[in-house]
Amino acid sequence: MEYGAIDLHMRRSEIRIEREDATVVVEQRVETTRGAFEKMFGHRARMRILIESATESEWVAQCLEALGHEVIVADPNYAPMYGQRNRRVKTDKRDVRALTAACRTGTYRLASRVSAAQRTRRQDLRVRRHLVQVRSRTISLIRTLVRQEGLRVARGASDTFLGRLDRVRLPAALTATLVPVREVLTQVQATLDTVEEQVERIAETDDTAQRLMTAPGVGPIVALTFLAVLDTPTRFGGNARRVSAFLGLVPSEDSSGERHHKGRITKTGPPELRSLLIQAAWVIWRGRSAEGAALRAWAHALAARRGRRIAVVALARRLSRILFAMWRDETEFKSRTRVATAAAA
Repeated sequence: MEYGAIDLHMRRSEIRIEREDATVVVEQRVETTRGAFEKMFGHRARMRILIESATESEWVAQCLEALGHEVIVADPNYAPMYGQRNRRVKTDKRDVRALTAACRTGTYRLASRVSAAQRTRRQDLRVRRHLVQVRSRTISLIRTLVRQEGLRVARGASDTFLGRLDRVRLPAALTATLVPVREVLTQVQATLDTVEEQVERIAETDDTAQRLMTAPGVGPIVALTFLAVLDTPTRFGGNARRVSAFLGLVPSEDSSGERHHKGRITKTGPPELRSLLIQAAWVIWRGRSAEGAALRAWAHALAARRGRRIAVVALARRLSRILFAMWRDETEFKSRTRVATAAAA
């Protein structure tokens, strides 16, 4: 059996194929295209091919699997996979040599491959997030230009910004200057309204998202992003603590012997979901609903000892674990207040 590896890059990738005795069969640089991979691997017998998880890895893996090969999408953070490679002398040939050896010896850790449905949902949510960022940057630009004239636009929701801007008496010259960005903001807001409606419809038809939305501070965007990023509840072996660690919501640690020191959160993993969970934690913190009362009381007690920001991040960490447990167990959120009421009845 032959073993191969591809050191993927956006334009050109390095390929290496070895036999079981480590004899080199192929060592070549090719274009990163379907046609080039089909030409290289289409006529070969079934083999195992290792690639690192990256932006291009999924379509490359699907292309190679369609040709009948076994594809390993490996976690690039797994250091033993690279063997004795000297990072001071790093080249594509050295990298692909280490990856081929890892493929042949089984020295790799599998990366998670997201399902097609969740991959599409991730893309939809990324488009929405990009539109939100464009709107935010456009509003910030307009506010800056208005402030340069000694004027201010009243605070409020982003989707009503243009209405508040119309109530400001602007100089004629500035009004003319703002015409292009007003048009951009109008179009972006219209597109966002359509996207938000689509997201809400998707959430309404997704039973799991509906269950997650019973938790305080969790709306369609948080619920769908949580599901799209984590993909499946079996991914973390049912361990909610591993989820919060994956999301970078656990504190970093530097301990040795009798010394134990915990620092800021690690901030590993997907930043968009971590940001959304922290926003949801702020909603719970500022809210007054009975559903979030127990979580809010817990966070306020922690804030009295450690400070508000630490408490909110800790609340986001706890929320991530609650959401995962709800998903894993297929249950709705049950606040302590609701449980106590049900027990009394």
